[in-house]
Amino acid sequence: MDFSQTLRANRHRRHLSQLDLALRAGTTQRHLSFMESGRSRPGRTMVVRLGESMELPLRERNELLLAAGYAPVYPQTPLDDPSLEHVRTALGHILAGHLPYPAIVVDAGHELVLANDAFSLLTEGVAEHLLRPPVNVLRLSLHPEGLAARIVNLPQWAQHIFDRIPPGDLYDELSGYVPHVAPGPDHVGFAVPVRLRSARGELRLTTTITTFATATDVTVAELKLEAFLPADAATAALLAE
Repeated sequence: MDFSQTLRANRHRRHLSQLDLALRAGTTQRHLSFMESGRSRPGRTMVVRLGESMELPLRERNELLLAAGYAPVYPQTPLDDPSLEHVRTALGHILAGHLPYPAIVVDAGHELVLANDAFSLLTEGVAEHLLRPPVNVLRLSLHPEGLAARIVNLPQWAQHIFDRIPPGDLYDELSGYVPHVAPGPDHVGFAVPVRLRSARGELRLTTTITTFATATDVTVAELKLEAFLPADAATAALLAE
């Protein structure tokens, strides 16, 4: 799509009127209308402001700049690059500090980047092929040879995962592993504790997800740190052992 189509599509997806976006970006509704119709070509600074005003992910802000004919502003650095050593070090400290509870870091494609030692508690009995890099943690969760056989509340946990991913190849693959269950009256649209059988007894775990909200690098901005926490005292005691 060209810039005018890309801008309009992004605005519609975020349910913003032209006036709303114009006020956020510090311009006029007339000017925004001209940009969306292709009658006005915005400057680079305006494109950056529009991306910020719509709170687009950094990757999509770069795509908006490219559509307008400008070079991307936000770098995309490989995580193993020396310039991101401070990020890797910080993540390592966070993962270690979360012990004895499991914690992982995944990228935008839900592929495992880092994990602490307690993650092995979750992967007991998982087929070896699912643990060969790159490891997709959503596939690991729902594949019949992954965690699925040990998840007591699999339909509810699967629904939690489906709520997090858009339709596409991965969604279709995962849907083939777990029959779709329509959300029940108690479904509230966010994380449910996962109940996982283990050699030590049933683990009841809830999750928190942390992102680098102020990152200016695409790679770092797309990282997610998912920390598993005990949902009851019995699970806390089992993990502490």
